[in-house]
Amino acid sequence: MVTAEFARISPDVKLGHDVKIYAFVNLYGCEIGDESRVGTFVEIQKGAKIGRRVKISSHTFICEGVTVEDEVFIGHGVMFINDKYPRATTATGQSQTEADWECVPTLIKKGASIGSNATILCGVTVGERAIVGAGSVVTHDVPPGAVVAGSPARLLKSIISESEEK
Repeated sequence: MVTAEFARISPDVKLGHDVKIYAFVNLYGCEIGDESRVGTFVEIQKGAKIGRRVKISSHTFICEGVTVEDEVFIGHGVMFINDKYPRATTATGQSQTEADWECVPTLIKKGASIGSNATILCGVTVGERAIVGAGSVVTHDVPPGAVVAGSPARLLKSIISESEEK
């Protein structure tokens, strides 16, 4: 269900049931699972996959190569990156095309929470039920149930009890 008058959703977007999309959203070539919510001023690029019951807050950018599993919370202004060595042009000065760079995938596992204004570099996995603090820069994998924060993000504690690990 699209609730926004000013949303740009290309015909190749796969939307699940009861998806809520708010104003000024740009979606193309992505998949969004059942009962997910996409806030205002969000862009989700081609090839990105969003699971079920995901909440994506306003001003977030989810690029190609990002997979977000079910029940993930993404705060305001979260940025994902999919290129380790971004350039505007090739070595010969020509504008880069899709053939000139490698899309490096990123995975956000089920139930994780990403705080507002976090930046998630490419090639990392944020584990199940992990929490990334607001403003963090995630440069390495985050273990399941970990709480990380800072720039670069560092382990603060684990919130998974021994009984949950079994």
